[in-house]
Amino acid sequence: MTTVYDFAPADPSGAPRPLSEFKGQALLIVNVASKCGFTPQYEGLEALQREYVGQGFQVLGFPCNQFGAQEPGDAEEIANFCSLTYDVTFPLFAKIDVNGPGADPLYVFLKQEKPGLLGLGAIKWNFTKFLIDRSGQVAQRFAPADKPEALKGRIESVLNA
Repeated sequence: MTTVYDFAPADPSGAPRPLSEFKGQALLIVNVASKCGFTPQYEGLEALQREYVGQGFQVLGFPCNQFGAQEPGDAEEIANFCSLTYDVTFPLFAKIDVNGPGADPLYVFLKQEKPGLLGLGAIKWNFTKFLIDRSGQVAQRFAPADKPEALKGRIESVLNA
């Protein structure tokens, strides 16, 4: 059975970063952007990271420029923005596509597992969130408008399962 731990998306330098490094942890995988109306969610995502990292939880950020060209920067600009503006400590990966023929294989898998509203499968916008349980299975998908702090109860249930 395929799990998220079977994938190795690129890190900001372009080198593969195996998600097996996070095996046994709960994850929140989010496609992020620096110039989006939802960008202030970085603050909430970082708060979740800091609150739950000691319990085996990680937020993983995947910059994406497919929605309104809201992530135009290169890896260094993205990292600087996240660090200086939101003091982000969670891992960021290379900029990816989440939809279309060039979609990253991780996102193809995530969308197959939890296709979202109407079962269409596409990611609708930046800050779509996927909660992954400790076995690497997709537990739940959250919409861009779902605020990170509203996910606490679900994250705790996955961590305590």
